[in-house]
Amino acid sequence: MLTLDKFEEASEVVKKVTLETKLVYSDYFSQMTGAKVYLKPENMQFTGAYKVRGAYYKMSTLSEEERAKGVITASAGNHAQGVAYAAKRYGVKATIVMPTGTPLIKVNRTKGYGAEVVLYGDVYDEACARAYELADEHGYTFVHPFDDLAVATGQGTIAMEIIKELPLVDIILVPIGGGGLATGVSVLAKQLNPKIRVIGVEPANANCMQESLKQGKVATLDKVATIADGTAVKTPGEKIFPYIQKNLDDIVTVEDAELVVAFLDMVENHKMVVENSGLLSVAALKHLDIRGKKVVSILSGGNMDVITMSSVVQQGLILRNRIFTVSILLPDKPGELHKVSGIVAGANGNVIKLSHNQFVSINRNAAVELRITMEAFGTQHKDEIMTALEREGYRPKLVQTTI
Repeated sequence: MLTLDKFEEASEVVKKVTLETKLVYSDYFSQMTGAKVYLKPENMQFTGAYKVRGAYYKMSTLSEEERAKGVITASAGNHAQGVAYAAKRYGVKATIVMPTGTPLIKVNRTKGYGAEVVLYGDVYDEACARAYELADEHGYTFVHPFDDLAVATGQGTIAMEIIKELPLVDIILVPIGGGGLATGVSVLAKQLNPKIRVIGVEPANANCMQESLKQGKVATLDKVATIADGTAVKTPGEKIFPYIQKNLDDIVTVEDAELVVAFLDMVENHKMVVENSGLLSVAALKHLDIRGKKVVSILSGGNMDVITMSSVVQQGLILRNRIFTVSILLPDKPGELHKVSGIVAGANGNVIKLSHNQFVSINRNAAVELRITMEAFGTQHKDEIMTALEREGYRPKLVQTTI
């Protein structure tokens, strides 16, 4: 595995189950960075993520005896769907162990492909341990989501497509959870053109690969805490780690808040829904000096449930100062609320919610609290509204927004 011949073989095999995800040029991110930024929209795959590549290629390499036993894996969702779909295509029984916090959309879609789903553990690593137990107990063939060279070879077919479409690509940004995608992409990219830089991106609070590279060996994090559930991995792969050490040029990390803002950027500028893990390569653009370079950000998946999507949108609007809340103390007398609302309206603010608390002080004539949650066009507009209130003698104070 991980030879050019195997990558070429895998590229032909995965065509049976993948959709063509041509590069999308991004005017927005190109202007922001001074680079030519392209997006590789693997969120548009039939299963909603790139994982079907590695799963299907791995299935093609199994013997009839291994398939007859049935397959099992552990996954936070996208590999689960990839294995379930590949197993369905081959007529193989599949059992998938998923962390209990896996988004409902990923659980239901995995079941929809005919797989049996077992929910276990808080993070991937706990689910994986349980999957190994079930494999031993029932004799299932284990298909590892990332620490498998055949799976990594299948994932690397993304690099083949990128370089065929953009031969002069300078940098490929790739999300990292356990490292399978980064392994396949970096190894093949270096084989085709050693000058291409492949940079991995991890959540700041789930940076197991970055920590492992620092220590020069596979390391396990004490805990992971990130909204990027697809990359919430404590321990990267042992088998693939040497390939990462040799072929990956760098790793950058991003905070969860950056993923929230990146989600808004993708929805508003490209009309695409990309899950938090898939946004890592987009959020990383702001961390790199890539001016004048041709850069490809791999959008690894788009399986996000509606509740999570709603929460991310709300938090993104708050972080962008497009929704904010102010607290104002004013006398409890007729006309004060009308006056304040007039000031907000005059500054083109749009009120979402009002809260009038008469009991903030024992002297109601002196002060009652008015909390106003409102929409603005951004930071500058928010500041204009605040200034308008201050001009009229009020002292607005920003407070935490809850919607």
